[in-house]
Amino acid sequence: MQTARVAIVGAGVSGLYAAYRLKQIGINDFVVLEARDRIGGRIYSVSAHELENGDNKYDRFDLGPSWFWPQYQPQLADLIRNLGLESLPQFEQGDTVLQRATQLLPTRAPSQSGNPISMRLMGGMGALTEALAAQMEASQIQLQCAVTSILADDELVAITYSDTDGSPQTMIVEHVLLALPPRLAVSAIAFEPPLPDDLKAHWEQIPTWMAPHAKYVAVYDKPFWREQGLSGQARSACGPLVEIHDASNPQGKAALFGFVGLPADRRQQLTQVELKSLCREQLEALFGNEAATPQFELFQDWATEPHTATAQDSSFSAHHAAAPPNQTATGRWHLRITGIGSEWSVEFPGYIAGAIDAASVGVQALLNRQSSNSPS
Repeated sequence: MQTARVAIVGAGVSGLYAAYRLKQIGINDFVVLEARDRIGGRIYSVSAHELENGDNKYDRFDLGPSWFWPQYQPQLADLIRNLGLESLPQFEQGDTVLQRATQLLPTRAPSQSGNPISMRLMGGMGALTEALAAQMEASQIQLQCAVTSILADDELVAITYSDTDGSPQTMIVEHVLLALPPRLAVSAIAFEPPLPDDLKAHWEQIPTWMAPHAKYVAVYDKPFWREQGLSGQARSACGPLVEIHDASNPQGKAALFGFVGLPADRRQQLTQVELKSLCREQLEALFGNEAATPQFELFQDWATEPHTATAQDSSFSAHHAAAPPNQTATGRWHLRITGIGSEWSVEFPGYIAGAIDAASVGVQALLNRQSSNSPS
């Protein structure tokens, strides 16, 4: 049986940043438990060069979030700078292609540059989670450990999880940081005693950002659309891709990525081969013949990810929900568990910056508890 002072459930950016902050303030007795076989959570950067046995570490494409906005997300911007990560602005020079109906020819309109500027990371957003994980000891992050139950007694908290062999294991800790979406926490984990009804209901009502979405990436040898005076941006009223952007790497491959507008239940009726074929046909209609033959295609349907989405997440929500309470106000769970996933951020719920914000608040709450329990 393992013991630790703090257990962090989830090795996405919020969980890894919480671990990073704990180390910074001298708390090293923690373990990060991650259900997947990789770190990152909803941050997922895939290398085209892995598909062709190359080694360009920068040539990766985001199948999860891609952007951050340093002008109004200073905490995240400072972290990226302190970790020595390189960033680049989203390419927006040239026209946007507009597709109003399949029976109408696409039209062009001048692109509107974002304000504030959208920034990407060299090497994809995965560079951020990898840089955070590099600050830990290898034993402090345990993959393929899906937490199934958390039990609190008067003194400590017992976490049950399945290890890489599927065998149940138990860990005894003082405090748990829930670095996963609120809805997933109450869906995937049994709490004993049960969470208060009002808190559980509130957590269940919070949509998991990105959970209903799917992304498609087409990788090319060069950004040929730029030669046509196009920005790589497109908006479509008929799909399957409803919003398209340039995802090219200055030091590597070119790419276009798009958000799939088909609802999750409709996507499940098609094979991935069929979906990719529809996306290629659309890109050809928007950007010309060269778009029809990408070197590689990448696809990620987050609605099918059991460690991201629940059955309630199949419907798309266009708005970031207001943050729920991150702790119980009273009872046995009070000051024993704290929600630190991005949806718990008051300022940036659902965003990467929200994960940093919520993790910071959660770690501070843990420190406040420590101070209040220390003898004066």
